[in-house]
Amino acid sequence: MAKSQSAQLERKKLLGDPILITTIVVLIAFLTLFILYPLAILMVDSVVSDNGISFDVFTRILAMPSFDRAITNTLRVGFAVGILSALIGLLFAYVEVYVKLRTKFMTGLFRVVSMLPVVSPPFVLSLSMIMMFGKKGLITRGLLGIFDNNIYGFWGIFIVQTMSFFPVCYMMLKGLLKNIDPSLEEAARDMGASRWKVFTSVTLPLILPGLGNAFLVSFIESIADFANPMIIGGSYDTLATTIYLQITGAYDKQGAAAMAVVLLSITLLMFVVQKFVLEAKSTSTLSGKATRARMLITDNSVRIPLTILCALVALFVIGMYLCVPYGSFVRSWGSNYELTTKWFEQVFTKYHGLQAFSDSFMLSLIAAPITALLSMIISYLVVKRRFRGRGFIEAVSMLAMAVPGTVLGVGYIRGFSSGVMHTGFLQGLYGTGLILIIVFVVRSLPTGTRSGISALRQIDKSIEESAYDMGADSFTVFMTVTLPLIKDSFLSGLVTAFVRSITAISAVILLVTPEFLLITVQINEFAGKGSYGMACAFATILIVIT
Repeated sequence: MAKSQSAQLERKKLLGDPILITTIVVLIAFLTLFILYPLAILMVDSVVSDNGISFDVFTRILAMPSFDRAITNTLRVGFAVGILSALIGLLFAYVEVYVKLRTKFMTGLFRVVSMLPVVSPPFVLSLSMIMMFGKKGLITRGLLGIFDNNIYGFWGIFIVQTMSFFPVCYMMLKGLLKNIDPSLEEAARDMGASRWKVFTSVTLPLILPGLGNAFLVSFIESIADFANPMIIGGSYDTLATTIYLQITGAYDKQGAAAMAVVLLSITLLMFVVQKFVLEAKSTSTLSGKATRARMLITDNSVRIPLTILCALVALFVIGMYLCVPYGSFVRSWGSNYELTTKWFEQVFTKYHGLQAFSDSFMLSLIAAPITALLSMIISYLVVKRRFRGRGFIEAVSMLAMAVPGTVLGVGYIRGFSSGVMHTGFLQGLYGTGLILIIVFVVRSLPTGTRSGISALRQIDKSIEESAYDMGADSFTVFMTVTLPLIKDSFLSGLVTAFVRSITAISAVILLVTPEFLLITVQINEFAGKGSYGMACAFATILIVIT
C-alpha cells in the first residue's frame, strides 16, 4: 500500500514538472536517433533488398574467404588477449593488495602503468612495437643484429593488445581482492595450508566471477579494436579492419553493414554475459568490508619473484610508451639516430598540424561538457526518478559500451548519408563536424553514466526532497543541489570524455571528411605509409595534450 502511494505521488510530481518531462522526451529521442537507429538500420539494410527481405548479403559475405579468415583471426586474438590480460591483471592486483612493496618506486610504477592506457592514443604501442622489434627495430636490428624480423600479424596484435588492456583487468581485480575478508584466508593458513593452497582453494574461487568478468571485458575490447590491427596487423585481417576495407576499398556498404551486424552480435552477446551474469555473481560473492587489515606477505620467496615479474612487465610497457617521443626526435629510425626537430617543424609547416590540433581540440572540447552533463542527467533520472522509460534510458545509454567503433561508424553512414530512413531528414548532418561531436558524445556516454550512478546512489534522497518542499522545480534542484554534490564525478566525466574524444579513431575514421583534420587520423595515415617520424611527432603532441 505504501509503495503504491509512493509511486502515485512520484508520478503526480513528474506530470506536474514540464521541464523534467521535456528533458525525458528529448533524451529518449536523442538515444533512439543516435544509438538505436544506426544499429537498427544496419540490421535492416543487411536483410532488406529490392526484392524484399533476403539473407543474400549474409550468404555472400559468409562465402568470402576474407570474411571467414577475419572472423577466425578476430576470435583467436580475442581469446588469447582476454586470457593473458586477465592473468597479468590478476598478478599485478595480487602483488599490490597482498604483497608488501618495500619501495614507493613500485607503488608509483603500478600507478603509472594503470594510467597510461587511459591518457594515450590507442595505437602508441603498435608504433613502438614496430620501432623496437620490426625490421629496423632498435632491439632486433640495433642490438641483436636481426634484419628479417616480422612483427606484423597475430603476435604483434596479441602483444600490443595485451599490454594495452591488462591495466583495465588490474584495476577491476584490485577492487575485488581488497574486498575479500582476510580472516577467510588466515583461517586456512592457521590450519597448515601453504600460500599456494590458500590462493587456489580460497582466494581464486572467491574472485573467479570477477576474473571471468575481466576476461570478457578484454575480449570485447580486443575484437572491437581497430587502430592496433590496422597498424601492426599487416595481412592478418580482423573483423574491424575488414569492415573498414570493405567500405573504403571494395565500396560495398551493404556487405560492410552485414559484417558489422556479425561483429555487433558477438560483442553484444559477450556484453550481456559480462553485465548480467558475471557482474552479478561478483557482487554477490564479495559484499561488505573486511573486518580488519590484511597481513601483507613479507616472505622473500614469494615477494621477490612476483615483484620482479611485475616490475619487468611495467618497465617494458613504460619503455614502449617512451619509444614514441624518442622516435619523434630521431632523424631516420633504424639508420640515423641523430636528434632533430625536423618532424615537428614539418608537422606545422607542411602537414597542417596546427589545423589537425585545433580541429581535434575544439571538437573534443565541445563534446566533453555535453557528454558530462548528459551523463549526469541520465544518472539522475535513473537513480532518483521513477517513470516508465527509466529502464530504456539506462539500457540504451549503456549499449554504446558494447558497440565497436567501426560498427557505429558504418551505422552512421548507412543511417544518415541519405537522411533518416532515406527520407532526407537530417541528411545535412552527414559530413559535418556536428556528426563527429555526436559520435564522441555517444562513445563516452557509458563511462560518465556509470560514474554518475555510483555517486548519486550515495546521496540521501531527503536532501533533494527538502528543496522540492520549498518550491524548487526539478531543474533548480538538479543544478543547485544534485550537481554540486556530484561535481567530482562530473569533472571526472568531463576529463575522461575529452581524452576519449581526442584519442578516438575507430568510429570517426569512416565519418571524417577532408574539411576536418584529426590528429588520430593523421597518425594512422603516416604510420600506414611507414613515415614513423611524422607519426611519432603527431602522437607525441597528442600524448602531451592528454
